Amino acid sequence: MKKYFYAALVMGLFTAVTPAQAQLSVSVNIGAQPQWGPVGYDYVRYYYIPEIDVYYDVSSRKYTYYQGNRWVTRSSLPRVYGRVDLYRTYKVVINDRNPWHHHGRYKKQYGHYAHNHSQHVLRDYHKDHRKYEKYEKKRDKHERKAYEKHRKHYDRGRRD
Repeated sequence: MKKYFYAALVMGLFTAVTPAQAQLSVSVNIGAQPQWGPVGYDYVRYYYIPEIDVYYDVSSRKYTYYQGNRWVTRSSLPRVYGRVDLYRTYKVVINDRNPWHHHGRYKKQYGHYAHNHSQHVLRDYHKDHRKYEKYEKKRDKHERKAYEKHRKHYDRGRRD
């Protein structure tokens, strides 16, 4: 009986001494988003700016654009893009890795927003929070409809 008692005691000591290890990873970058970013997103990896065909990486704060015959990433835009007002131009939230690899798809899907200046930005949202609640509800409803349409289109003929 003593054998079992000492064995249980030793095992108990090992489990008590071993520290618990847990990892928790939460991706929320609200504070890191630029003030010219659109309202209503908790996490953003990239913004696609259709007016100038440029991607902005929120985490590294760098722009990726096509120069010559390749995509380049820089901390600022060249003078060619100098006249674009990032507070007024439309931004599309994209959470893919390296979205420029699928640029044709994004340009086709979002290119018609190139001169759309109706998007609300974080800078203005913080000034008057209640003013944009109606806008957020409308955007959420639109995104839900778009998701359902997408799901129905790609699930056609599928049997689970």
